[in-house]
Amino acid sequence: MNQTFTVQGMTCSHCERAVTTAIKQLDPQAEVRIDRPHNRVDVTSTQPREKIAEAIREEGYAVSA
Repeated sequence: MNQTFTVQGMTCSHCERAVTTAIKQLDPQAEVRIDRPHNRVDVTSTQPREKIAEAIREEGYAVSA
């Protein structure tokens, strides 16, 4: 299922890696596409939306729909 998140606080490539790694730890098969200039993270995963959002929050980023 395709899901889009608005993630505040991603300012560099390290941030992108941290978010991607957090999602991949939850679902190794997930596809993650990050659009840092627009604070957008697109995820294709079978995991529930809230679990993905929580994984991103645990890395220290603010997440909204």
